Amino acid sequence: MAEDRPNILFIMSDDHAAHAMSCYGSRINETPNLDRIAEGGMRFDNCFCTNSICTPSRATILTGMYNHVNKVTTLSTPMDNRFQTFPKLLRENGYQTAVFGKWHLGTGAAHCPTGFDDWAVLPGQGLYHNPEFIFRGPDGGTRRTVEGYVTDIITDMSLDWLRQRDNDRPFCLMYHHKAPHREWEPDEKHAHLFLNEEIPEPETLYDDYSDRASAASAAQMRVGGHMNERELKCRINRTLSERALRKWAYQRYIKDYLRVVASIDDNVGRVLDWLDAEGLTHNTVVIYTSDQGFFLGDHGWYDKRFMYEESLRMPFILRYPKEVTPGSVNDDIVLNLDFASLFLDLAGVPIPEDFQGRSFRPLLRGSTPPDWRRAMYYRYWMHKAHHNVYAHYGIRTERHKLIYYYSDALGQEGAIDETYTPEWELFDLEKDPRELKNVYDHPDYAIVAKELKEALHRLQSEVGDERYGKDVD
Repeated sequence: MAEDRPNILFIMSDDHAAHAMSCYGSRINETPNLDRIAEGGMRFDNCFCTNSICTPSRATILTGMYNHVNKVTTLSTPMDNRFQTFPKLLRENGYQTAVFGKWHLGTGAAHCPTGFDDWAVLPGQGLYHNPEFIFRGPDGGTRRTVEGYVTDIITDMSLDWLRQRDNDRPFCLMYHHKAPHREWEPDEKHAHLFLNEEIPEPETLYDDYSDRASAASAAQMRVGGHMNERELKCRINRTLSERALRKWAYQRYIKDYLRVVASIDDNVGRVLDWLDAEGLTHNTVVIYTSDQGFFLGDHGWYDKRFMYEESLRMPFILRYPKEVTPGSVNDDIVLNLDFASLFLDLAGVPIPEDFQGRSFRPLLRGSTPPDWRRAMYYRYWMHKAHHNVYAHYGIRTERHKLIYYYSDALGQEGAIDETYTPEWELFDLEKDPRELKNVYDHPDYAIVAKELKEALHRLQSEVGDERYGKDVD
């Protein structure tokens, strides 16, 4: 028998928005196996990322540090694998560790996974069908194509490792899916789903970006208009009106997105069934999350990057029968920055002083510490690259959100060196949960704006980041 310390099964997908999970009340999807985790544990309704883009979010999760500290600010800044990470600390303290699937933190000897007993990861984004994997080996590993569908393969690798592990020691397995990242290519098993259905449209599909900073209208991530034929898997009739094109493209996009999510759900079910059959469920912490949120036609978009809710919010569900009441829900603000500290705390491993996150284990037990955060800090550095989203930072509280588009690359690798006039956005999330009206210049919000700006600056100081442009005044 393994020692009493819990096993940790950390399941993470790429670009899976919370509002595409039925345990989060999705209008468009059913995820029965993911729901098993939520029903048997806790659903976090206010889990957020500190930078909504793949590589930086993953680096924050591993290191427990903001991106201005770990230096992984864009997709072009791979993580130095000499950094201290929670898997390294778990391994040093007797855990068996492995990662299979999406890595996306760079390849080669300087950036391959370290701190793992075994690993096999996709190079970059990876392919859905017959993907190449990099397997653990010298000088950054060895590459080999594996036939099959990527979601099945990652699950097979994870289950094979679990079956061969040392039963007398606890494990931490990072079981990380490529899906549902673009180009949303379903397998044959799920390709028939939704063929004769019309998926409900989001309320903001036809957003016209009025009453917002210019950054919203400048973004090039509109469903239909900015999509390509690989993503929609057919020729695109560019003579359609923007509204008609958006309406048509949404159905093609969202159905493929949901099909690849269905494969994740089925495969997670395989792993949960295995835990049950092996008698490991009671002493295994099972987490399901994504590296950030995603726009599922919300605001007419299909990517992430912005500090708007659909992009900022991460799904986070956790099952641990020893400590967590089944079917519980938490609405405190937790961050991807906190994951590493939580995992170490659950394993009884000291949390390094330079980790900037905080363990939210008390929240699992239904107790919110009096000094728990009431606001969070966000920063997107990848100015204009890929989808023309301007660089920005901001603060989100329980009711309000203040965003500052400083709109400057500031020399960041992977950003585009063009500058624009800085702008502010302020949203009242209670009155305007869809974030359609910027009230920064509204006289009724003058005091709120001033207080939020001061709170933003305090947060920046606390985490060691800096202000820029007109925000310095």
